[in-house]
Amino acid sequence: MTGTIATESRPMRADARRNVARLLEVARETFAERGADAPLEEIARRAGVGIGTLYRHFPTREALLEAVLRDSFEALRAEADELLTSPSPGDALDTWLRAFAAHATTYSGLVAALNASLRDEGSGLCIWCKTVNAAGGELLARAQAAGVVRRDITADDMLILANAITWATEQACASPAQAERIHALVMDSLRCDRSKA
Repeated sequence: MTGTIATESRPMRADARRNVARLLEVARETFAERGADAPLEEIARRAGVGIGTLYRHFPTREALLEAVLRDSFEALRAEADELLTSPSPGDALDTWLRAFAAHATTYSGLVAALNASLRDEGSGLCIWCKTVNAAGGELLARAQAAGVVRRDITADDMLILANAITWATEQACASPAQAERIHALVMDSLRCDRSKA
């Protein structure tokens, strides 16, 4: 199960549902303003609840990030599924990697937070990361089978490259045009002629 809100034997009270909705709304705003490492105390204060209320629903920062990003993770997975039927496996992989990069730049510092979550195999954030990574791996395998992407690259290699680009362009405050050029360079390095596949 990937949900992070504690399951209870009875339905959540209306005030608790309102608190959760407000915390998620404020968390999105605060992460957008301050980055993925924004203080949880500030999120609780801005949501008008105590820090204990935040921790009752989201016991860790990773749990809160997972809840905030759940729709984005699901969209990435769904897009990968849809792109598996694309007539151009290479273009499908390129399209998905662009979506992956856009997801990773949702909040500053998100790449570091997502990578750190991979150390906690049981966390919802880790499970979603692995689900999304596996979806990207299927697109890579399809492009490799079609002979348009090098066979010596693994899904892990590809995603480390994608995350590295995202992190580096964020740290360098790169312009969108520069980030696009770097993405194109990496895609060129992944491609191969059919005769070399």
